[in-house]
Amino acid sequence: MTGRIVVGVDGSERSIRALKWAAAQAALTGDALQAVIGWEYPASWATLMPGVPPEFDPERLAKQILDESLERALAPDVTASVTRTVVGGNPSQALIDQSRGASLLVVGDRGHSGFAAAVLGSVSTNVSQHAPCPVVVVRGE
Repeated sequence: MTGRIVVGVDGSERSIRALKWAAAQAALTGDALQAVIGWEYPASWATLMPGVPPEFDPERLAKQILDESLERALAPDVTASVTRTVVGGNPSQALIDQSRGASLLVVGDRGHSGFAAAVLGSVSTNVSQHAPCPVVVVRGE
């Protein structure tokens, strides 16, 4: 019986590395691969913007980022077998929730946001402390 490896993707170079690592691990173990992207409106939008343009669809944008990341990182035959999950909500919580019952959760050490001087990003720190399964944090160069 095979398990499931969940990998967090946000389109950043570090998440692409994590995606490649997770796909290689899934090939070794025979586990299924699930790529997850979480999105949420920034809290500051309510005060900075009088309204969000009606054509702006953050869920569609997240799906596009996930699709492009998979196409960029993996061979077409591997990409076709990946389960894609787009979750509206906090990215850390999305990964924690999606990793219930998984064999492994894989994330990059840094994403698109945060302070460059930090050793780990907020998502990798949060999931490494709260995930219900083992976590691999793929470091940069």
